[in-house]
Parts: sequence; structure tokens; C-alpha cells
Amino acid sequence: MTPEIPFKRKAVEPLECIKAGWELIKPQYWLFVGMVFICYAIGQAVPILLMGPMLCGFYLCLFTARRGERFEFGTLFKGFDFFGPSLVATLLHMLPVAAVLIPTYILFYASFLFAAMAQSQSSSPAAALGIMFMFCVVVIVVSVIVMIISVGFIFAYPLIVDRRLGGLDAVKLSFRGGMGNFWRLLGMMLLTGMLATVGALFCIVGMFLVLPISYAAIASAYEQVFGLKDPREFVPNLPPPPPSFN
Repeated sequence: MTPEIPFKRKAVEPLECIKAGWELIKPQYWLFVGMVFICYAIGQAVPILLMGPMLCGFYLCLFTARRGERFEFGTLFKGFDFFGPSLVATLLHMLPVAAVLIPTYILFYASFLFAAMAQSQSSSPAAALGIMFMFCVVVIVVSVIVMIISVGFIFAYPLIVDRRLGGLDAVKLSFRGGMGNFWRLLGMMLLTGMLATVGALFCIVGMFLVLPISYAAIASAYEQVFGLKDPREFVPNLPPPPPSFN
């Protein structure tokens, strides 16, 4: 059962999140750039296993900075403390996306084959254009589904890090918070996506200059929706002290 953690609906302000994200990382901008580069360099080696813990480590650094506490480059690797929950969240994210994208790729190549066959059997391009039109419709539908999934999962890793939730509980609560702020989060994602695209135009290195702002904006949106938990509220899972014989 998903823990009863309150969240706010229609709370995300896209431009404010991006501005707050930049203000968050600005004092240590190049440190965050280096961390996001390592995050992707390691995470992309085995994405299913490693990307989740690396992103958890990056959010841990962002939340630590937001609380005004000290952190260092090595804090990034503390994301592996959340390996189990992050693996569950990653699998839950990747499976529906793969279930949508794999048939789309198959349809993509099949549509070209059928279009070529239709063109060879008829002098009129109508049949080929009809097939391509249907494929474009499918691509639009798939893009909408992927965007909905992305918005739903946007808070999964922050919830694992900040609220110490299990992977399934984090995904369920992320979907509730994400859908309650769907259009605002979608707008924020489109804006940060545009920034990432501009960064990618200046060679691949430019993308890594923008990615810290994108993740910091998500961290700021998370705070607007859920608020940051006081780390002192967590009770360590330690055995009881030994009896006293005084």
C-alpha cells in the first residue's frame, strides 16, 4: 500500500522551477556538470542496473545542496544505497516504454516495405501516402503515450531519495503527483527539452552543460509538489541497546 504522503495539485510553476534550479546549482555549477557527466557515463554502461542509482545519487546531491548542507563529488555514489528501489523503478519505467516503442519500430520498417510494394503495384502514390499517413498517426499516438509515462515517472527517483520509499510505492505516488500537475510538468519538460536540444547543437558536450539545470528544475518541482522531508525525521533501523547491569 502506498504511504499516505500528501502532495499539491497544480502547484508546479515551470519557469520558476527552471529559475530555482539554476539558482540551486549556480554556486557549484561545474561540480554538478562533472557529476552529471559521470552519472551518464556510468549509467549508460548498463542502464537497467546503473542509471537508477546514479540518478538517485544526483538527486541526493541536489537535495543536500537545497538544505544548505555540505556534499562532495563522492556523494553521487551514495545513490547505490538505493539500488534495490531504483532498480524496481527503472524496470517499471522501461517496460511500458519498451512495450510501446518496439512495436512502433517494427511498424516503421513494415510501413516503408508496404509503401514501396504499393508504389510498385500502382502508378498512383495514393496507397503509399495512405500508409505513411497512418504511420504518422501512430507515431503521434505513441509520442503522447511516452510523454504521459515520462510525466508519471518524473518524481520516482526523488521520492526514493527524499522519502525512502520502495520502488513500487515511489512509482505509484509519482504518478499521482505527476498526473495532478500534468500540464505544468509537461510544459516544464518541453522547456528543458528545448534547452537540451540547443545544448546538443553545440556538440554533445553542450548537452551536459544543460542537463544539471533540467534535473535541478525537477528537484524544484518536486519540492513544490511534495516538499522536502527533514532528514532528522528518519529513524535508523538499529538494534535496541544492550541491557544495563548497573
